[in-house]
Amino acid sequence: MPLPLSRLGRFTVRRRRWVLAAAVLLTLLAGALAAGAMNALTLSRIDAPGSESDQAKEVLRAQFDTGPPNLLFLVTAAEGTVDDAAVRAAGEAVAADLAARPGVAEVASYWSRGGSPALRSEDGRQAIILARVPGGVNESRERVGELAAAFAGPHGPVTLEAGGQDEVFREVGAQARADFLRAEAIAIPLVLLLLMLVYRRVAVALVTLGVGLFAIVTTLAGLRALTAVTEVSTFAANLTLVMGLALGVDYCLFVVARYREELAAGRDIGDAVTTAVATAGRTVLFSGLTVAVSMCALLLFPLAFLRAFAYAGVLVVLTAMLGALVVLPAALAALGHRAAGPARSRRSAAWFRITSQVLRRPVLTGGLALLVVLALSAPLLGVRFGVPDDRVLPADSPSRVTSDHVRAGFAQEETDALYVVLPRAGEVTGYAEALSELDGVAQVDSAAGTFVSGTLARTPGPEAARFTAGGGTFLTVIPSAQALSGDIGDLVQRVRDLPGPAAKLVGGSPAEMTDWRERATSRVPLVLAVIVLLTLLILFLMTGSVLLPLKATVLNLLSLGVMFGALVWVFQDGNLAGPLGFTPTGTLETSIPILMFCVAYGLSMDYEVFVTSRIREEYLRTGDTNGSVAAGVQRSAPLVTTAAAILALSFATYTTGGVVYLKMLGLGMFVTVLVDATLLRGVLLPAFMRLAGRANWWTPAFYRRRLARTVPEPASGATATGRGGA
Repeated sequence: MPLPLSRLGRFTVRRRRWVLAAAVLLTLLAGALAAGAMNALTLSRIDAPGSESDQAKEVLRAQFDTGPPNLLFLVTAAEGTVDDAAVRAAGEAVAADLAARPGVAEVASYWSRGGSPALRSEDGRQAIILARVPGGVNESRERVGELAAAFAGPHGPVTLEAGGQDEVFREVGAQARADFLRAEAIAIPLVLLLLMLVYRRVAVALVTLGVGLFAIVTTLAGLRALTAVTEVSTFAANLTLVMGLALGVDYCLFVVARYREELAAGRDIGDAVTTAVATAGRTVLFSGLTVAVSMCALLLFPLAFLRAFAYAGVLVVLTAMLGALVVLPAALAALGHRAAGPARSRRSAAWFRITSQVLRRPVLTGGLALLVVLALSAPLLGVRFGVPDDRVLPADSPSRVTSDHVRAGFAQEETDALYVVLPRAGEVTGYAEALSELDGVAQVDSAAGTFVSGTLARTPGPEAARFTAGGGTFLTVIPSAQALSGDIGDLVQRVRDLPGPAAKLVGGSPAEMTDWRERATSRVPLVLAVIVLLTLLILFLMTGSVLLPLKATVLNLLSLGVMFGALVWVFQDGNLAGPLGFTPTGTLETSIPILMFCVAYGLSMDYEVFVTSRIREEYLRTGDTNGSVAAGVQRSAPLVTTAAAILALSFATYTTGGVVYLKMLGLGMFVTVLVDATLLRGVLLPAFMRLAGRANWWTPAFYRRRLARTVPEPASGATATGRGGA
């Protein structure tokens, strides 16, 4: 037994009252700090600091005192068109009132822009008012929300509906908070019920749930503390909930199961706790390390949104481990035999029979399982990545309704205009003509006038003065609705590739989202390599085997294939869109699949560690590979499938929410966890180990001697290099 863990186990037994009292006090203190966490977290913007679009935004602000609008109002005439005198007067009055409000830097409208076609619907009954509300993301979105509430509704002969990028993502943040509370209300009672069914002891179920809540509360407190020094996304709280429950339950299940085994073997309470911490605790340590490494990899992305998930993931792993290795053992020592469990379950015997069948026919059973996994992964071949928009919200969200009306009624959308900034250029007539001829461009507004399809459509009016300042100019390239319905990154690239009269920067909402996506995807190979290499190293240190870590990596990649196949089939292709209540866009947003990759890889390796460590323990005791696989799976698979069921149901609660991001996280992880814990760890793993035979346990000579000092030799006299039975 690892001595530090043995000592920890004995300490928790001797000082159980002090440990439990300290845990309660820490939870209360953390709860007080965590109470304000949701208000302290940030409603992250889609931006890529230092990118071309970010530089363009800064030049627009500093040189031209302008920037892309982040709030719009859709003006609908009760009668007639937006060119009627009464409607025009009402629209101009609203725009003037809006411009006079504190915090509003700029206001423009269909009427102030000289009747720009980009701000008028095709039927003439609707027009758009644009506003720019600068400031930090939380500050500006709070002000945007106040303005939206103040102006939306009837204004004489017109009715206003609020929308725009910041209003959309303000509603996304508010919906994510509501989804968090809904998921808590569903997941916590559900997990408690499942734990009572598994443990058959209410007290142990309450302690296990308490460890999960301890991990959640302390992590939220940690996230709130981090907001003092860095930006932390609101969505980190959603990840904290599911991972806190999941890991808290996972780790406690294995420690409690080992404690019950030791009690059943005749050990006294103190020895049973100590042995459980020393053996199951080692598994928990390696498992937590693999999950933490996977989550830490998100720090390699230069995006605050993804970094926030790394903070949450690492904190929740550490706190779940603290709860399972310190708080839980103290509680078990206090409960004593009241925490003892029933005799070996029928599920344990069933898993032994299943594993025995797999070991007898490894090629057939493993081949069939592999075919099923590959079939579930097949939709991944058609994956298409895009950028997020308002359709991540429920169809009845106010800003989503506004955006739907704009999409349906306008041939182009100025709210999604590209800003081409030329800090040191004056005459741009020819350049504006060329830009307007690009595929996907509806019109180009500039100091030289408005151009459509290479032709001057409107001569410059008084409003054109806004395009020049400090010896430079900028142009707005307004995409067509058709261009926005596809991959807007293609249009951004065409604009950037077109030579200009001087050095230029291309910004605006589509460019920001494109740069965000490129920043994220450019680091994926590095992140993948780091995760794989570090988890290979961790598993090698745990098992001493060269082959088992490689096998685990292959199984993990198969697990990820299933997850991405489910995401493509459901959220990209639109299958189950009705029952799940979302609108498919034909693409997947980039950042959430990246997050899910790291979470799924870590949790898959979590189950790998649980199963493999028990098989290895049996092998070290008997020296028989086949027998150790059967016995190891028999002892660990019921726990893994129980933990997986609880984890999957915890994630599934997010499919009831309104934000598509969280639906993706919930459904993707639900499918992945269940397939991983059954087909991959229950069938493919034993089939592979049966076929590999003695090679499973081969250890390089340089590590074999070190390993021999910390673990016993197999009872049969076989060494860990595979001299035992195959």
